[in-house]
Amino acid sequence: MSFFIAEAVAQTEGAAPPNAGFMNFVLLGGLFVFMYFVIIRPQRKRQKEHKSLVETLGKGDEVVLTSGMLGKITEVDENYITLNATNNVDLKFQKSSVHAVLPKGTIKSI
Repeated sequence: MSFFIAEAVAQTEGAAPPNAGFMNFVLLGGLFVFMYFVIIRPQRKRQKEHKSLVETLGKGDEVVLTSGMLGKITEVDENYITLNATNNVDLKFQKSSVHAVLPKGTIKSI
């Protein structure tokens, strides 16, 4: 049994190349760069696009909400919009719930 332990100790001494620590940092940095370009950067781009969409909302725009509801904006507040869903039915939603702005006349064609 003692010869197995001696082999294990003999293998651990000097087994790692001298640049192994540096290569670990390079791989860790490469992983961070990969995560930035694959996950973080596209998410920030989508956030900027949604923020500009919400800021440009105006009265008379036809929108789709994240819940799938269609409507025409009748009033725009700082944080809220009033949406005309059907005749005499006005609903108030947060601006952030707007998913997309539709071309004019889309609701009538549906």
